[in-house]
Amino acid sequence: MAKTFRKYLIAGNWKMNKTGSEGSDLINEINIALGKQTDVGVAVCPPFTALESCAKALEDSNVQLGAQNMHPKSEGAYTGEVSPVMLRDLFCTFVVLGHSERREYFKESDAFINEKVLAALDSSLKPILCVGETLEQREANETFAVVKEQLVGGLKGVTADAADNLVIAYEPVWAIGTGKTATPEMAQEVHKMIRDELSSLLGAGAAAKIRILYGGSMKPENASSLMDQPDIDGGLIGGAALKAKSFVELVEIASSK
Repeated sequence: MAKTFRKYLIAGNWKMNKTGSEGSDLINEINIALGKQTDVGVAVCPPFTALESCAKALEDSNVQLGAQNMHPKSEGAYTGEVSPVMLRDLFCTFVVLGHSERREYFKESDAFINEKVLAALDSSLKPILCVGETLEQREANETFAVVKEQLVGGLKGVTADAADNLVIAYEPVWAIGTGKTATPEMAQEVHKMIRDELSSLLGAGAAAKIRILYGGSMKPENASSLMDQPDIDGGLIGGAALKAKSFVELVEIASSK
């Protein structure tokens, strides 16, 4: 049973993996186990080139589709970019924004990420806004300051009315793809800080509705203890989302809560 009234969300971020045909094959496997269940929110976020084939594979499924990024403008001379209108046309529900890899490799600023968040909400897409610190920042005791700055910057201009359509993902950068994981207590400490900051920004009622996912190497072995924490409402899943068995297992763990 989901804590209070927040339904757990397990969202798979496939990153730069899976062709269109490989993606639809994976979704067909996932659908067998999860296509009809409604206890847990489930989403898959393939690369752009696989979105159309994956959308078709999800036509009769309760699993929802998400994208990994987007440009804030609806159209125009932005070579290589994809707009929120294009994502909606492919029946995307979610879009991952501000992922640490976008921040690090593509130098995306909080202000640019904020443009995307506002554009996503205006286009009836649900942003999954990612925040998190590097190992260097954690060791310098800057975790709270860094996460707060990303959160405040990313949510500038967002109102409490958006609470039902907003998801936050805490991803300690030092735990992504490294096999390292924050202890449940370490993760909960930051999740609670995020919830408190959301309360300051949007009000306690809105903050109580917003799901905060853990995005630092969640896998079947550690998912239960992480999701037992009061402010961890699911996971933004990387490696474990690329195989149906482990992804389904994560959803089943969330469903058992």
